[in-house]
Amino acid sequence: MSSTTVPAAPHRASAGPGRPRRRVPVASVQGTLALDLGGGAATTSAGLPSPLALLPGGRAELDAFAQRFAAAVVEVVGGDRGPSQLLRWTSPEVYADLQRRSALMNRTVPGDRRVRRLRSQVRSVHLSCPAPGAVELSIHVRRGERSRAVAARLVQREGRWCCTALEFG
Repeated sequence: MSSTTVPAAPHRASAGPGRPRRRVPVASVQGTLALDLGGGAATTSAGLPSPLALLPGGRAELDAFAQRFAAAVVEVVGGDRGPSQLLRWTSPEVYADLQRRSALMNRTVPGDRRVRRLRSQVRSVHLSCPAPGAVELSIHVRRGERSRAVAARLVQREGRWCCTALEFG
C-alpha cells in the first residue's frame, strides 16, 4: 500500500513557532480493509465492497437487531406490546402509524378481554442495502395458515438505526 504524507493540523502541540510540523502518513486509498461481515459475498459484481460489508457494528449484529425490531413491530400491531417501546427506533411518521394501528386493535377488542390462541410470528427477515447507511428489511409474518409481508427501511441516525418507512402487505 502506498502512502503519502500530509502536514499535521497547525493546532497540534508539535507545531509551534520555530518547530517543524510533524508529518503524518496517510493511506492513498482509505476503506480498503472493510470488514468481511459474512453471510454473503463481500464484493459486488463490479468488484466493489458490498454495502452490507461496510455497515458499522457488523452483519451479525444488524441481523440480530433486524429480527428483534421485526418481532417488536409485529407485537405492536398485534396488540401485545405498546408502541412507545419503539419510539427510539422509529421516525415520527412511522411511530404515528404504529400508534394508530395499536389504537385500532385496542378498539376492536380491549386487551383485558382479548383471547390469544394464535399470535403472529416472524418467520424470516431478509436484508438489503440500497445505499450506504440504509438497510431495507423484507419480513415474512405468519398467523395460522395466513402469511403477510412487511417491508421496512432503516437508516442510520446519530449512531443507531431508525425506521423511516414501514409498509404492511
